[in-house]
Amino acid sequence: MTEKTLEKTPGQTLGPFYFSGTVYPKMHEVVHPFSPGAIILGGTVYDGAGAPIPDCLVEIFGADTDGTVSRARGARRRDDHTFTGFGRSFATDDGRYEFWTRNPGAAAGKAPFFAVVLFARGLPDKLHTRIYLPEDEAALAADPLLSSLTAEERATLIATRLPDGSLRHDIRLQGENETVFLTY
Repeated sequence: MTEKTLEKTPGQTLGPFYFSGTVYPKMHEVVHPFSPGAIILGGTVYDGAGAPIPDCLVEIFGADTDGTVSRARGARRRDDHTFTGFGRSFATDDGRYEFWTRNPGAAAGKAPFFAVVLFARGLPDKLHTRIYLPEDEAALAADPLLSSLTAEERATLIATRLPDGSLRHDIRLQGENETVFLTY
């Protein structure tokens, strides 16, 4: 009997089908907006031409302020008291995403950051990146990932602290100031 060889099928792009099974109440509230230490983390997702992407999905995961990573089950259940570490936000028509969260603490001695996953139409797979807090320059300089990048690349991973205490971080998929994406 001869062995059959099958041709690879072409890749498929993601979405926009995100609302099916991905939406749950308060999904962008990693913490309740009025809980101690609550901040807004937000920004805009841009395509290679610099236009906002209106139909993408951004997920974040981060440690609590003391560096503890939540291991509790039920990250989708929001009880207005528990820090879940995980959040999900759909971009608005203007490409803006937003989360209620807390500043992550340094986990295992590393610079504090949010792990980010991005889903968007036209992408054959999700993209992974990070958003670092801007304040601790020594921790940022010692971070293994950041220290392996050029100054321009590092800048694409560090959020800006606004006067009200919130964080702004834009994500650029291509082009000038393209965000550094990670391979897993």
